[in-house]
Amino acid sequence: MGVDVTLLFASMTPWILVLAIILDAVFGDPDRIWKRIPHPVVIIGAVISKFESWWNRTEFSGFKRKALGYLSCVLLVLLTAMAGLLIQKILSGNPAGIIIEAILIAILIAFKSLTQHAARVMEPLLLGDLPAAKKAVSMIVGRDPEMLDESGVARATVETIAENYSDGVVAPIFWALLFGLPGILVYKAINTADSMIGHLNNRYRDFGEASARLDDVLNYIPARLSAFQLCCAAGLLGHSTISIWKMVREDALKHRSPNAGWPEAAMAAVLDLALAGPRQYTDYRVNALWMNEQGNQDADGRDINRALTVMKLAALINWVMVVACIFVMGNLSIWKD
Repeated sequence: MGVDVTLLFASMTPWILVLAIILDAVFGDPDRIWKRIPHPVVIIGAVISKFESWWNRTEFSGFKRKALGYLSCVLLVLLTAMAGLLIQKILSGNPAGIIIEAILIAILIAFKSLTQHAARVMEPLLLGDLPAAKKAVSMIVGRDPEMLDESGVARATVETIAENYSDGVVAPIFWALLFGLPGILVYKAINTADSMIGHLNNRYRDFGEASARLDDVLNYIPARLSAFQLCCAAGLLGHSTISIWKMVREDALKHRSPNAGWPEAAMAAVLDLALAGPRQYTDYRVNALWMNEQGNQDADGRDINRALTVMKLAALINWVMVVACIFVMGNLSIWKD
């Protein structure tokens, strides 16, 4: 009996995400490639910048800038969804297409790059080289590194690990699991827009409102899922998952973001660190509440290492959940037939 190769590879489509996760964990985002060709997020950023230069003008009223910001988000979603669908259609039904699609999805997951960036801060901190650590942390946080001491650099890095585990690892995988390449492209587009224009300063308050709100919607489930996974990782390390989850539910609401507080509160509870709190960004100050207020504020490089360990365990839990979901989804499709 002959085998229909097209049907075989079509049935493997959900496993493209598993392959993508493995590729990201092993290879990450090689810098030498993106020095030669533009990264997809760079292309998305260029589109956002073009919209912003066209429509976020000081001569426009606040209402008009806000409306054009919403229009920009709609266009961004349509463009990235259509691009994802077109690429998916071109690549479907052949072995090479599966590999290429997995690579494209892997590029948009940030597990390996997150661990690498955090390590670049941790290593000089452990060696007592605070200036080098400040330079490294400036690449991953928006706050003014010159205002940070050793503990401030360490806490900022731990917070970044927690928040970016949610929006750089869990959320992209979540939307790729649901909608494939178009889903992860749309998510990365809105997340990039939020990081570029979703700020509360005078320039972006109106035009960036849409991207900030849509990013909140897209991260609502992944943020809470990431917090749950971090709590489960704590359980694997001998902590009480239930006790930590109770702390997370209390502290998450202290954050000004409806989503970022969940993974940050979880990491604060697991490591017994006081995170968030007042901090200075380049052009404004945030007087935020502390998470796990009674925790240790004197973080150092060792706490970054502990945070990476917890994050890696949580990522392993996330990967197991993805595989379980694929099996369940496959069985449901069989039952429907």
